[in-house]
Amino acid sequence: MGQNLTEEQIELLRRPVFAHVATVMPDGTPQSTPVWIDTDGDAVLFNTAKGRTKTRNLERNPAVAISLVNDENPYEMLQLRGRAELVDDGADDHIDRMAKKYLGEDTYPFRQPGEQRVIVRVVPEVVVS
Repeated sequence: MGQNLTEEQIELLRRPVFAHVATVMPDGTPQSTPVWIDTDGDAVLFNTAKGRTKTRNLERNPAVAISLVNDENPYEMLQLRGRAELVDDGADDHIDRMAKKYLGEDTYPFRQPGEQRVIVRVVPEVVVS
């Protein structure tokens, strides 16, 4: 069962702060990646491409941990754990919205030929802030 995000946590997730996502490698070791972060108010979202290490890890084992800090106040932090759901629908539009949020660009400028984007949606099971 999920844990609700507070209004303060949602506000932090809507800011252009970077998060670190930890997934589990096939040998059980952690793998951490900085990502752009988002929320739909209930879940934490990030966007990635199919075939990347974190995507492969999440397809095999959906356990994920995410942490971030407020860049204006590093003592304001958010840490959560949950299970990832990979969503294809709307992923291209989502990465363009993230490019606007983080870069001020209307479209994601780093798209690679043939790249398939995916939204990773994480409903928090444990939240610490």
